[in-house]
Amino acid sequence: MAGDQKAKAKAEQAKGKLKETMGRAVGNEKMEAEGRMEGARGDARQAKEKAKDTFKH
Repeated sequence: MAGDQKAKAKAEQAKGKLKETMGRAVGNEKMEAEGRMEGARGDARQAKEKAKDTFKH
């Protein structure tokens, strides 16, 4: 399960970065902000998984 969550975090980070870049390229501030938010959500998920791994071992 943890591997699945880690993959989900990476996917969210990548999707957020792509959306942020596209928003910046076309001048769409809303899309850029949504991308930053998705990236942050992915960062938070990844941090949670790393913390779980730390306490697991």
